[in-house]
Amino acid sequence: MHVQTLKCFGAKPGDGNPALVIEGDGMDAAARQAFAAEQNTTCVFLSKDGEVDYFYPHMRSPLCLHATLAVAAVLFARTHAGDTIAVRTAMKGQRLLLSREGDDYFVKLAPQPAPHIQVDAEQVAALLDAPGLALAWAPRVASVGSPKLLVEVRDAATLYGLAPDLAGITAWGKEHGVNGFYVYCRLDAGTVEGRNFNHLDPALEDSATGVAAGALAVALGRGLSVRQGRATGRDCLIRARVEDGAILVGGAAEAA
Repeated sequence: MHVQTLKCFGAKPGDGNPALVIEGDGMDAAARQAFAAEQNTTCVFLSKDGEVDYFYPHMRSPLCLHATLAVAAVLFARTHAGDTIAVRTAMKGQRLLLSREGDDYFVKLAPQPAPHIQVDAEQVAALLDAPGLALAWAPRVASVGSPKLLVEVRDAATLYGLAPDLAGITAWGKEHGVNGFYVYCRLDAGTVEGRNFNHLDPALEDSATGVAAGALAVALGRGLSVRQGRATGRDCLIRARVEDGAILVGGAAEAA
């Protein structure tokens, strides 16, 4: 078994969200889950035929884009075969196209169907444990493979003042087929800053959530830059853009 550790979406060298890329493991899903829990790190298992299987310490996931960026860095370090590399996800067979642009890597994927649900501001405020919370935009669900409820608040002070009901968000997400809340604020016309709430343990808050950046690009219909990681002490920058109906999500990836 070969294991490589990388940091992805770092805003500067040395920063980023960690992921382990594991090859030649020969493990079943239960053993892979136990391995991820033991490592306490996002793990992606890469097979010889290009299948990628994602495990967080607490659950298997249909898609994790920061781990896919790690796979891209591993594969492009050993091949020059064309401009893109195709992989597919283990859980849903979703096709992902990997590319390199200078020092950055990108994942190209198609928008995915998302649940059509009605969510009112009061319900969102209650789950965020922020009574009277003023939202800048109506919450909406979008997906590039892992549906997110996108919640826009007015400013960074509001964003970092949140201490949400994580158990309530998890229960709500299971009921509606949504993988947590992504709460964000606009910094300027092309940049937002966000936090991802889909873990029961506050200490497991994500430093970079590529699927949320992709979902935002779907919902807004345009490209944007997403800052994340201030709450975890890891400065991350995710770039997302829309090209001919497809979504590209990318950023830096480097060996840790």
